[in-house]
Formats: sequence, C-alpha cells, structure tokens
Amino acid sequence: MVPFCSYLASKLRFQVAALSFLLLCTRALAADQAVVTRWLNAQTNIQSWSADVTQIRTLKTLTQPLSATGHVWFAAPNQFRWEIGKPAQTIAVRKAEEMLVIYPRLKRAERYAFNGHQNGPWKETLALLEAGFPRNEADLNRQFHILRVSESAEAVTIDLEPRSAAGKRMMPRLSISFSPVDSMLRATELQFADGSTMRNIFTNPVLNPKVDPSLFDPKLASDYTVVEPMKQ
Repeated sequence: MVPFCSYLASKLRFQVAALSFLLLCTRALAADQAVVTRWLNAQTNIQSWSADVTQIRTLKTLTQPLSATGHVWFAAPNQFRWEIGKPAQTIAVRKAEEMLVIYPRLKRAERYAFNGHQNGPWKETLALLEAGFPRNEADLNRQFHILRVSESAEAVTIDLEPRSAAGKRMMPRLSISFSPVDSMLRATELQFADGSTMRNIFTNPVLNPKVDPSLFDPKLASDYTVVEPMKQ
C-alpha cells in the first residue's frame, strides 16, 4: 500500500509541477503578445520615417565584419530608399512592384520587377526586408512565426521565422529591435541561408517627415547600364 501511495504522490507532484510550468508559459506568452500588440499598434501612426543607418555584415569567408553607414527613408505602405556609403555606393529603391538597385560608381543598375509572372523567392525576400513596418497583426502573422520576444531597458527584440518555404530558404531568421518607450525601430538583423548576417542599426530617427516623392522615382542618366537579373 505504501509503494502505491508513494506512486500516487509522485504522479501528483509531477502534475502540479507540469501545471505550474504551463501556467508560467501561458503568462509568458500573454506578456509577449502584449508587447507585440503594443508595437503593432504604434505602426499605425507611421506614414513616413527616416534614419541614419549603420550596416554591419558578417561573412564566413571574412574574419572581420564589413561596416558602412548611410541613410534610409520609408513611406507607407511599401516604398523605401536605402543609400549605403558616403557618397552612396549602393542605392536600393522600392516602389510598387519594382525594386531598383543602383551602383553610381559603376554607372550600373539592376531592375527587379515583382509581378505575377516572376518567380516567388525574390518577392518573398523583398517582403521580409519590409518587416520593420508591418501594418497590422494579420500582416505579421501571415508572413512570420514569432520565435521569441526578449526585453531589456534599451530595446525589445522580436525573433521571427518566415512562414513561406521560399522565404525561409533565403532568409531563415529575422530579428527586429525597437524602443520599449516609443516603439521606434532601433535595429534589424537578417540571417541568410549561407550563414552570413546583416545587421542594420538605426540612429537619429524622424517620424513622419515630409519625404520628396522623387526619392522613390530615381532618374538614371543615359550612360547607365540597366540589367534585369530575374529575366536572365
């Protein structure tokens, strides 16, 4: 009888411990969801945004990371312009269903058209690059699994995994960091399939600045060579 009672007692202790763990997990998930919801609610106030950016890239073939500075502009719902280098060595501009990558020193540009006739992976990756400004919870959940939410006095970081197989093949993980005070974007970190990473650290952000529409509609000089890699 005593062994049987001991067995029941051990089972009961296990169930109590399991229930306690489940309750802690539930509370943690609820707290994480509250943080994500607060950040998403703040996104509805963003019509435009600009900031200085420091871009740090780590490559398996290099012992030291590569670092460059620049500036970035964003206009809702999906227009952006990145200028990396001073003067700019690379300019990436997104508008509607097209992205243009410009190399001023080489007088060369690459055009990527993301219409229904193009392959999916590049379009998926482009959507991942816009993850810092989701319009609502449905947008975020449609594209990503939330892996983890971590908080510190300096920043809140959300680790994301793409839902689509195409996006996951090119970029297995993405992290977004924002201010715990005003939910302003602080950094993004992209992990690529080859093990390389690209971290963008944003400083001097400006919320809803007046952005000249011509920033998203660059005019290329006649001596530029324009190629479309996705058609080759």
